[in-house]
Amino acid sequence: MRCDLAAAYRLIAHFGMDDLISTHLSARLPGKAHRFLLNPYGMMFDEITASSLVVVDPEGHAIQKEEEAKINKAGFTIHSAVHMARDDAQCVIHTHTLAGMAVAAQEQGLLPLNQKSMCLYGGIAYHDYEGVALDLDERERLVRDLGGKDLMILKHHGLLTIGRTVSEAFLNMYLLEQSCRVQIAATQGGQKIALPSEKIAAHAAEQFQREGYNRSLRPWIALKRRLDRLSPDYAT
Repeated sequence: MRCDLAAAYRLIAHFGMDDLISTHLSARLPGKAHRFLLNPYGMMFDEITASSLVVVDPEGHAIQKEEEAKINKAGFTIHSAVHMARDDAQCVIHTHTLAGMAVAAQEQGLLPLNQKSMCLYGGIAYHDYEGVALDLDERERLVRDLGGKDLMILKHHGLLTIGRTVSEAFLNMYLLEQSCRVQIAATQGGQKIALPSEKIAAHAAEQFQREGYNRSLRPWIALKRRLDRLSPDYAT
């Protein structure tokens, strides 16, 4: 679990989805106790290693007392809400990417402009901005808006994905991010955009769910091979 989550941090940085030391990727540890792995606050994502990840409780407090100063407790508010409400949320990823924040500022949300975004058709939740995620009572509304979906656009904020594994959460985020990048690229030129029919978009989404690309280990294994070549210290 530590190695996979550290790999996800490195890959988020590799694909330009990090935001200095902000945002988090969290993973639920096995066992009955509610314990989660989280990045130490202050480290860049391309510095994260398996051993640097900190174990925290549902409120974002470090289990290891000596590590408390390294945790951004406010940053775990969103993650804890999802982890505690969804047993299937083994991993939660939150990003502040340029494309993600741009689409989060657009009234219509994500459009089915491309095969990637059509794969997500009907599967994206939206949550209205309520300010910096410091108020714990926002968790109830965030969970309500997420419902049973695995992808969410946080209006005026960023993107959120969950997964039953680290690899699934990462692949969900990769697809959502690429879809946002396509939308910004397609709309910034001022040309009229062409939308597929709802029937076609829904068909593409059904195909994606049936094939289970985001649940396949093949792309994840390939991505970890890349990391083994470029930055093998992630697993230390």
